[in-house]
Amino acid sequence: MLLTLDRDAPTTTVDPAFRRDIIDGLRQSPKRTSARWFYDHRGSELFEAITDLPEYYPTRTETALLAAHGREVGALTGAGRAVIEFGAGSAIKTPHLLSAIAPGAYVPVDISGDFLRESSIVLAGQFPDLPVLPVEADFTDAVTLPDAVRGMPKLGFFPGSTIGNMTPYEAVDLLRAMRASLGDGAMLLIGMDRVKDEAVLVRAYDDAQGVTAAFNLNLLTRINRELHGTIPMDAFAHKAIWNDAAARIEMHLVATRSTAFTVDGVVFALEEGESIHTENSHKYGPRDARLLLRAGGWLPTHEWTDAGDQFALMLATAA
Repeated sequence: MLLTLDRDAPTTTVDPAFRRDIIDGLRQSPKRTSARWFYDHRGSELFEAITDLPEYYPTRTETALLAAHGREVGALTGAGRAVIEFGAGSAIKTPHLLSAIAPGAYVPVDISGDFLRESSIVLAGQFPDLPVLPVEADFTDAVTLPDAVRGMPKLGFFPGSTIGNMTPYEAVDLLRAMRASLGDGAMLLIGMDRVKDEAVLVRAYDDAQGVTAAFNLNLLTRINRELHGTIPMDAFAHKAIWNDAAARIEMHLVATRSTAFTVDGVVFALEEGESIHTENSHKYGPRDARLLLRAGGWLPTHEWTDAGDQFALMLATAA
């Protein structure tokens, strides 16, 4: 089992960026937070549960695409590349890719350190001859990769349509950061969700079992725990809406009554019906997706979709 940890175990020190983003976001009107802060250990577990829900089509659709077209991806990328997975999470889709492309190393990058280490150990057990080099980092900025892969050709892997969590402006910046991290000669395999029927989209982000609601509300639990918050959990409810003008699903935490609370000593108040905007999930048509990649420094070369054109897997080269 060739598993190397790129950092020591994390401390309990609160990330100053978490405090800054939460305080700044709650001071805005309307209030907002960044989706990056969903993924503490519990949030990561809840998201993995979301991917198994019957309403949540992206995971099973993308997994099927990887299983069906992985060898074609391997033929196009060539053997020996270091696979750099941004926002790896539990890496449940990754074995389909690694089995098909004969990689030289695997580098999962994720902001949730504990969850990253757990999933890396599992994957290293599945691929005992493959160097697994986890990096705990915020992949929205350029990532310093391990020295062991510096000289290898690289394949970025960004599944799950996570690119949709960013505004188009932020998505372009992220793609450029990935281009800088991976270097010349790199390739990128990315999943993008398509625009589709509103009812299908809303159900995917507001499931009948309430798992997505728990995932959204867990952010408030994290704020209370790490930032000494006094947010009354029973004063907020999860809501998912389709914003057609922006081509995105929005997740909100809506105040069910007028409420006031503190976060790290700073006082905030919401009126009944006011919300905290916690996540976007943008959906892209084929032309929009290609334009986004080009703006981010990538030249799209190949694309695979399911029979219903619900989801796309795209391969691009560093421009």
